[in-house]
Amino acid sequence: MKYILLIGDGMGDVPVDSLGGKTPLEAAATPTLDRLAPASELLLTHTVPAGFPPGSDVANLSLLGYEPQEVYSGRAPLEAASMGVELGPNDIAFRCNLVHVEKKASGELIMADYSAGHITTVEARELIQALQANCGNRHITLYPGVSYRHLLVLHGPLPPSFTTVPPHDHSGQNVAPFFSNYKEIEPLAQLYACGPDVLTKHQINKQRAANGKTKANFFWLWGEGKRPSMSTIREHYGLSGGMISAVDLLKGIGVLSGLKVIDVPGATGYLDTNYAGKAQAALDVLAADDFVAVHVEAPDECGHQGLLTEKMRAISDFDAYIVRPIVEEMERRQEPFRLVVTMDHYTPLHLRTHVDWPVPMLLYDTRSRSTGGLLYSEANTRLTVEHNGRSFASGRAFFQYFVEHKAREQAQHRPD
Repeated sequence: MKYILLIGDGMGDVPVDSLGGKTPLEAAATPTLDRLAPASELLLTHTVPAGFPPGSDVANLSLLGYEPQEVYSGRAPLEAASMGVELGPNDIAFRCNLVHVEKKASGELIMADYSAGHITTVEARELIQALQANCGNRHITLYPGVSYRHLLVLHGPLPPSFTTVPPHDHSGQNVAPFFSNYKEIEPLAQLYACGPDVLTKHQINKQRAANGKTKANFFWLWGEGKRPSMSTIREHYGLSGGMISAVDLLKGIGVLSGLKVIDVPGATGYLDTNYAGKAQAALDVLAADDFVAVHVEAPDECGHQGLLTEKMRAISDFDAYIVRPIVEEMERRQEPFRLVVTMDHYTPLHLRTHVDWPVPMLLYDTRSRSTGGLLYSEANTRLTVEHNGRSFASGRAFFQYFVEHKAREQAQHRPD
């Protein structure tokens, strides 16, 4: 039995008036999901425990069968693991976004673009390296990542009261009050005194401005934490396999959970990602192992930007270029498999941020197909659960159900 977890990040939404009351998932062209759904179970799972922020870090840990209450220490340490950055016992990792802010005469600092126009990885690398060369010191080290997503490690403690916020939660808003928190930490205050000037004067930003592109004129630190302690998926569930994603967060979760992290050339985390490469990488993993997780970031990015047409395109592309080729090749191989299609959380267009609602899932099993089921959607899943469908209070409960065949197999081979 092969186990396949396909994650359309932030795919869930609410009915949109311009779509005739449909959600983007309902309105998007998803012929593969439409073919699978009537023969599948529709499930509902709480991926964000009470009291936790509804981020992709918490939600994807849940999707892989972990209890965030036991392992979560912050987002950035997960990304550090992906980048091969070893954190010492006193190190604090931060996610470092390259962003574009607008400074107002009133003193307001408006978060105009949390992704600096989805700056390219090549351009961003030069900017982060310039920040490190000009502003780094024994207290601070910066590491380049992918597109606008990077890492900063603070070598030293933080006050217990110190908190940060994600920039994508405050698009178009004044973030000056949050920014003032950084000034209370001397190494960070020194970095912010130096860094924006380095970015503004850099040739990369001059060229982006000349080409009419958004400049990366600022950087935003958030998601701080120390290295977590996690057991592996093999130890928990007896599974071996791989993680395929364009973003360091998911790659880091893969590293810490003991999965093989597959780097796919051209995987960007946006609409232009290398879908074909990701699907083929998943099939290669399944040829040798029994589990793969494929994460697609594009629906979430479009949700954060409030882009309806683009979010529908991201969902359709997920169906056409991830779900379809994986399912069709597995059917050609005639191997039994259990497939889950899900989102980690909702990213509603009207909110432009994550919410902690339970997520709808499609579970397709080649050996025990349902009949006459509904199409996969937010409303249909809720309706199914209301009529005695399965709902899981945690990601661990879901994952245990998802891989229950493997659990039985392990029990059969476990010595008395």
